[in-house]
Amino acid sequence: MTSAFTQAHITYAAVVPMLVVFGAALVGVLVEAFLPRSRRYWAQLAITLVGIVASFLTLVLSARNHKGVTAGAAVVIDGPALMLQGTVLVISFLAVLLMAERFDLSAPDAFTQSGASVPGSPMETNAVKLGATTTEVFPLVLFSIGGMMLFVSAGDLLVMFIALEVLSLPLYILTGLARRRRLLSQEASLKYFLLGAFSSAFFLFGSALVYGATGIIKFGDLASSIGTVTGKDDILIPGAFLIAVGLLFKVGAVPFHTWTPDVYQGAPTPVSGFMSTTVKVAAFGAMLRMFYVALDGLAWNWQPVLAVVAVLTMAVGAIFAVTQTDMKRLLAYSSISHAGFLLVGVVALNKTGLSGTMFYLVAYSFTTLAAFGMIPLVRSAGSEATHLSQWAGLGKTSPVLAAVFSFLLLGFAGIPLTSGFTAKFALFSGAVGHGATWLVVVAMLMSAITAFVYVRVIVLMYFSEPNGDTHVLMPSALTGIAVTVGALATLILGVAPAPLLNLAQHSALFIR
Repeated sequence: MTSAFTQAHITYAAVVPMLVVFGAALVGVLVEAFLPRSRRYWAQLAITLVGIVASFLTLVLSARNHKGVTAGAAVVIDGPALMLQGTVLVISFLAVLLMAERFDLSAPDAFTQSGASVPGSPMETNAVKLGATTTEVFPLVLFSIGGMMLFVSAGDLLVMFIALEVLSLPLYILTGLARRRRLLSQEASLKYFLLGAFSSAFFLFGSALVYGATGIIKFGDLASSIGTVTGKDDILIPGAFLIAVGLLFKVGAVPFHTWTPDVYQGAPTPVSGFMSTTVKVAAFGAMLRMFYVALDGLAWNWQPVLAVVAVLTMAVGAIFAVTQTDMKRLLAYSSISHAGFLLVGVVALNKTGLSGTMFYLVAYSFTTLAAFGMIPLVRSAGSEATHLSQWAGLGKTSPVLAAVFSFLLLGFAGIPLTSGFTAKFALFSGAVGHGATWLVVVAMLMSAITAFVYVRVIVLMYFSEPNGDTHVLMPSALTGIAVTVGALATLILGVAPAPLLNLAQHSALFIR
């Protein structure tokens, strides 16, 4: 009697980067359980950073030399998977540095001209350290990173759903860990949980419909069978759209964006930076694999709908950003508009659009993480000064911070000599080649609106009188490294983008 099941062969050299991350996360859980509280911080930080670095090294030295389908076609290691996994690891390393920051409120201001403390501020009255006092954030981050790496390399619907859950569940907890805005943070955590629940439900229901129509869950087999399925379009097409809805929830596309600004505002700022970058990279990586591989045969059905969603996302993100008075909500709506720009690359459905989307994800992630890393430095009355009025006059009182933040905003706007300009040019080239020139025209108009938003903040910092209650903290090397790397990447990818562009072009090939 023969078995109905065959043993799946696993190429461990290809999946070892994910195994390293999950292994480090498990070690972190044991450290949290058995190590004394006084020694957990440095142990967890070391385990997390070493785990991320080790994973990246194995990706470069091992996984990239073993491309192919493995684990019974459940995992696919190809060019896009490797590039996006590497992006997640690099950005996560910088995000962990931000999460590990502990501001010493007794130290002098970092970027002020005088370095004098503000009378009555916590800098003058105590020396409390803020930051990652809850060390469980580190293993949670590692589990989420592992889920993201699996998400972009999933080879079937079931594994992609599991990866979606693994990357999302830790983020619900991380969102609720803001100590000084506890109620707002808990509200954000609940809203993010509900968004994630909707995303998972739509994705799972859509996967069930697709399986019911084809009897297949593997992307490669699904792509080759869609054209041969007859009489089941009434199940297959709705299933494909429900899967798309589940993924659009994760990228914050309109109309599935409603609570995204609330989540960004309520979560701890380093966690907001982590979510706005790595989650977007992972979600768009999964979306590219879904539409470019599994659902390629249904392009005539999903491309027009996705183009409309892209227009709505760009418009809502840009227009609502104009009305924002909170810096984190402003960056949240900026993130929504950038999701719309990225959808233009997905709609292109060609190699240029794929490479442009991956380059854009890298460039956007560095700039965004650096921007979120600078927000906690600006303080007022012992807490983050996130209201725009509190940033008035920082160009006079904190010229270095204002200059770096202004440069990052110009990168968001896509000004030449920044990574934003190069990224938009690379991304929109694919859409023009596909014939969606009208979509690029809309994107350029929305870019002009968002540019007004960013320039308004720059004008506020340089041409308004300083707010006497606002001061800037001295960052440690952790935040300094993260912000410096993000700002330098924004500059280098704008001045000399060729190496990364060539890497994106060489990586823009899915294995079916």
